[in-house]
Amino acid sequence: MFANYRAKLLTVLVLFISVEGFSNETELKAPKATAEEVKMDFWDIAPLEKAFINIAPEKLTGNLKVGKLGIDGGNKTPILTLVKELAENKHGKYDSLLISHKGKLLFESYFNSGRIDLPHFQFSATKGYTSLMVARAMQLGYVTMADLHRPLVSFFKDVDTSKLAVGIDKVTLHHLLSMRSGLRYSDEQLKDFRENREKYSGIAEVQAFLDFTQPVTKESQVFKYQGSDPILAMHVLEAVVPGTAKEFVEKEFFSKMGITDYKWQLDPKGMPVADSGVDLTSRDMLKIGEMLINKGKWENEQLLSESYLMVAFRAHTKATESWHPEDFSYGYFWYHTNTALNNKNYDISLAWGAGGNRIILVNELDLVIVITGQDAEDVIFDQITKYVLPAFL
Repeated sequence: MFANYRAKLLTVLVLFISVEGFSNETELKAPKATAEEVKMDFWDIAPLEKAFINIAPEKLTGNLKVGKLGIDGGNKTPILTLVKELAENKHGKYDSLLISHKGKLLFESYFNSGRIDLPHFQFSATKGYTSLMVARAMQLGYVTMADLHRPLVSFFKDVDTSKLAVGIDKVTLHHLLSMRSGLRYSDEQLKDFRENREKYSGIAEVQAFLDFTQPVTKESQVFKYQGSDPILAMHVLEAVVPGTAKEFVEKEFFSKMGITDYKWQLDPKGMPVADSGVDLTSRDMLKIGEMLINKGKWENEQLLSESYLMVAFRAHTKATESWHPEDFSYGYFWYHTNTALNNKNYDISLAWGAGGNRIILVNELDLVIVITGQDAEDVIFDQITKYVLPAFL
């Protein structure tokens, strides 16, 4: 009996840090959403009474392997130091932190509104998932590497080319994916697009984006973070795949990965909203990260084009919005940066959504970090590089 009890002490954080408000050593099941919480608006969900923190995540049905932090990799001490601070909201309001290393989920924690089975809004991390849908389409042969540099307008047979803005022929899928389309709209135009979704959906939305932009020039085709670029990329997907983009996303991506508990907001014509519209559970975010670490392969099936990923996860331009960190660059809707640890630089790629929602990949360490949150300041990345990455050197 003593041996069993001791084993539990080694697998749950609470026994490492005895703090009131943390899950106790017998609570090895991650918190699930109640039937009432499932129906609620996410923002109305009450915070957990106790943070759930586990260094030996439970093996559930599905295809996610698990292990133990400190045994299968990682130094527990810095991670537990950080997670104690997260549980106390010292770095803002976050809902989950999960870590996998060498293909195994080693650490799982939930705070505030986080639940293991509750899809969490992703905000602009949705853009990163949109890029992966293009990668899946390429793997299946619906688009090619050459198509990345094909004039955007050539994908849309129903567009009236007599009304196009000057320079539209210069815009390619490559430009969209790297946020360098050169498309520019006034605040009044953007407001009109937002407030008249029925009017601007389907091919009418494509036509409006291509007609109403200011002239596209070499000078305008520089980085600008905006919703039109991922939305048009999804329209390309809609144009090239069999059936609809919605059906393609369900059948060829999420179903292939065993992801069933997700949401993707649809526009009035039923097309997935590409700039900000996905909800995913933290474990499913981790699956996506694992698949990317494995070069687009999941359960021995090559889901994503490896050639596409090599280009998508390359820095094409500096991320230049005022809120972007100085050392962040941009690939195909994914961010890239690096950090120095023990006099060595490590490349980092991430899908990043407001509130602190991230999938963080460190290929050289075979490391995937998932964090979800609802924090306006969103400064958690600095803590990840300070505490989590060094734990796996």
